[in-house]
Order: sequence, then structure tokens, then C-alpha cells
Amino acid sequence: MSRIGNRVLSIPAGVEIKVEAGNNVTVKGPKGELKANFAPVIEIKVENNTISTIRANEIKHTKQLHGTTNSLLQGMIEGVSNGFVKELQIVGVGYRAALAGNKINLSLGYSHPIEYEIPKGILVEIAKPTEIKISGIDKQLVGEVAANIRAYRRPEPYKGKGVKYKDEYIIRKEGKAAGK
Repeated sequence: MSRIGNRVLSIPAGVEIKVEAGNNVTVKGPKGELKANFAPVIEIKVENNTISTIRANEIKHTKQLHGTTNSLLQGMIEGVSNGFVKELQIVGVGYRAALAGNKINLSLGYSHPIEYEIPKGILVEIAKPTEIKISGIDKQLVGEVAANIRAYRRPEPYKGKGVKYKDEYIIRKEGKAAGK
């Protein structure tokens, strides 16, 4: 029994949800609009400012889709009402980021600067050269952009240099001198 799939989601004020034929769902809110297409074996019902998902049968794949569909709908509702934010921190001498139009210029200790093009629907703020704030309404896209930027220079375990999430804890290793 899927506990996540059986959740009844409340629709906040200012958010409008339309379910069209073929399980095409459009969610409009104060921050923007998101569209998604869901599997036809999951029925999506919108009633009295609540939204619920009902599965058609008890096949394992349908049960998996039930919880996934409910979670994706919750993410869409939260995205158009509040939005999502990921914060990155750059640690290292000479490591920095700068915003240049629709691109982020990253200096991460390589022989060349890295240019990352910001996708549409994503807002990037760089208050300090070592802090990047990524925000948007699509949870998957915000997470993907943050992960792509982090992948250019992952934090290393000896000094902790690299690009990390603001709330991430880096487990440190001892150096060679510690063994003596």
C-alpha cells in the first residue's frame, strides 16, 4: 500500500490546476506555470481545493507510479507557489564565480575559465564571488543546474576545496603527515 500515493494534497490559494485528457496536468500559480504528462493508469482527481491520485490496479509498476505521480504533483504545486532554491559555496584560493549575462564564469583552478550557460526558467544570483544561489519553479531543473555546476569541481576530502552545497558536510581525511 502506497502511503505517499494515497496522500491528499491541498491546493493553496492562488494556484489553479487543470487536468486534461490523457493526464496532461497544468499547474498555474503566482510564480509561473508548469505542465506535465502522467501515466494513464493513475487517475488524478481535483475536488474542493484538494488533489488526489488513484491507481487503476495492483500491479507493481502501477504502485510505483502512484507514489511518484503524487510526489511530482506536490513538487509542481510547491514550485508555482513558493519556488525552489539551491545554494552553492565555492571553497578554495582563487576559486570564484561571476555572472556575465546568461552565463556563469567559473574559475576553479583549471588552466581555463569555465562558462556555464543558464537554462531558461532558472534565476542565478551571485552575491559574493564564492556563493551561488540558484532558484526556479521546476524542482528537477534547479537540482540539475546545481549538480552540473558542482560537477565541475567536486569538493575534495583533504582540504575541502571545490564547489559544494551550502548545507553539505565534507568528511575530511588525514594527510600523509598524520600517519607518522
